Amino acid sequence: MALLLGWLLIAGGAVAQPVATLDTRLQSLQLTPYVSYHHDADGRADATAMFTLAKSGGFAPLPPDGPTFGFKDGAFWFRAQIVNQDPDEPRWVLLQQYALSDYLDLYLRYPDGHIEHQAGGDMLPFSARPIRYRQPNMLVSLPPGEPVEMLLRVQSQSSMQVPLALYTPTAFAELARDTQFGQGIYYGILLALLVYNLVLWFWLRDTGYLWYTFHVAAFGLNLISLYGLGFEYLWPNWPWLADKSIPLSISIALLAMQQFARYFLELPQRWPLGNRIALGFIAFFLLWAGASLVLPYRITTPAVAVMVFPSVTWLVVESVVLYRRGYAPAKLFMLAWALFLLGITAFTAIAFGLLPKTFFTEYGVQLGSAAEMLLLSVALGYRYAGLREENERVVREANEQLERKVAARTTELSSAMAQLNEANAQLREYSRRDPLTGSYNRRHFREVFEQQLRDVLDGGQSLGLLMADLDNFKQINDNYGHLVGDECLRSVARCFNEALADRNAMVARFGGEEFVAVLPGIDAQGALQAAEVVRQRILNTPVYSGRRHVRLSISIGVHTVAPDRTIAPEEALRFADEALYRAKNDGRNCVRHSVSAA
Repeated sequence: MALLLGWLLIAGGAVAQPVATLDTRLQSLQLTPYVSYHHDADGRADATAMFTLAKSGGFAPLPPDGPTFGFKDGAFWFRAQIVNQDPDEPRWVLLQQYALSDYLDLYLRYPDGHIEHQAGGDMLPFSARPIRYRQPNMLVSLPPGEPVEMLLRVQSQSSMQVPLALYTPTAFAELARDTQFGQGIYYGILLALLVYNLVLWFWLRDTGYLWYTFHVAAFGLNLISLYGLGFEYLWPNWPWLADKSIPLSISIALLAMQQFARYFLELPQRWPLGNRIALGFIAFFLLWAGASLVLPYRITTPAVAVMVFPSVTWLVVESVVLYRRGYAPAKLFMLAWALFLLGITAFTAIAFGLLPKTFFTEYGVQLGSAAEMLLLSVALGYRYAGLREENERVVREANEQLERKVAARTTELSSAMAQLNEANAQLREYSRRDPLTGSYNRRHFREVFEQQLRDVLDGGQSLGLLMADLDNFKQINDNYGHLVGDECLRSVARCFNEALADRNAMVARFGGEEFVAVLPGIDAQGALQAAEVVRQRILNTPVYSGRRHVRLSISIGVHTVAPDRTIAPEEALRFADEALYRAKNDGRNCVRHSVSAA
């Protein structure tokens, strides 16, 4: 059969082209090695003329890079000779593995001379496709043992990419399942990032999260348009929107990218010149988004595709400049856009016919964008955490500086101190935490302690009260300085909280080097044990400041309020304080319980 076909081709004067043979071992076949083509520049030739031209050898082999020709006018005709040697599979699926071709016309000429015609492409409603799938497809009848000549006419304002393949119905079902699964994973990541950052924006009202969400949504819309999923699921009966969605979504995505970069990199403050250039890109994409709704696809899409390169390259340049100027968050930003630039470069190069169509070039934009969006989400979190730490540092340093100034100028600024005390009193009304140690302050402690004493009376549970004083704290300040003393106080607060973490305790700085803790639902023995755990933790936790090595000890007084016992907060504190002084009089670094039966 093959020899006969070869003789017929030579006798007809055609260029010898391999015959695509389908046997029982094949479930699918890529047709690229068997296809020849002809470019009809004005797009006016019909099938009869093309069958004649093919017979006379007017079709040329495909270029080495395959059936990828970039943006071209007119129509392309593709020819292949097919022989089906599988008697069990007379019906095959012809798949055009590119989603954006506008018009497809398939002509099959059988040995008896009759010709069958089918039409497809994304300028027809999606329901016109034999199989509901994102890429154009046609069901072809290939009688076993009979040579069938195939002519496919493709005309499109999009990039001319025509990789063709034949599948058995079973193989096509498996292909559709696997590719849809992979697409689902990718768009699931996009949707998760979109929802996550949208929630963060609602919660934090940080403009960066809003622009990032805008970028993810627009770029996701662009990708579902590029890969035919928008036409399949969102606008199957609106070919006009399927045509316009690509340049429109690219413009919006690039606009959001530039605006997000301006905010994230703080361009207006850190690099005014770069900010003006970014605004120029934004103005261009805003205008082009409007133009894409009225101008032809063949004009808008190549132009905006070309602008992807300088736009993303400029984002990388911005991040490099800002990183070299010491802006640390720009590092992740630079890496994210560099990965995306690689993916978009490969994808756009296919559209212009500069690179062959492979897995990595076709799906590079998805791989690069997934990495880019994940890294940008991490970068946003890193930047927000840095801003929060910086704010906390500024507040902490301001409080410490204020304390030092007040201590140094107490005598000469008595009037100012009165005003400052009033301001501090107002500040304490709004603050529950001690700024130095992070523990609760005394005011908040009193409020909670009074409530817990009422709960003891109502609920029938005992209450433990610990009052502690850091031993020889004045000597620590005199010998090591106040900064080391402050670090000691912070260490004591940490030890208190860690030691009592599982006892539902509230720890507060009572004043100076004094700390107090309330333990609900605990008897005298349990309170003593808890206090001893605290004492041991502090004793075994030295404070390191440079080469200084300071060991701490603490004296703790314990008082237990029995169930159903009425007692005033001042009285309970007095009992605990008396127990504390007993501990100090007994040599410090010990725990003592009050002698009261309360």
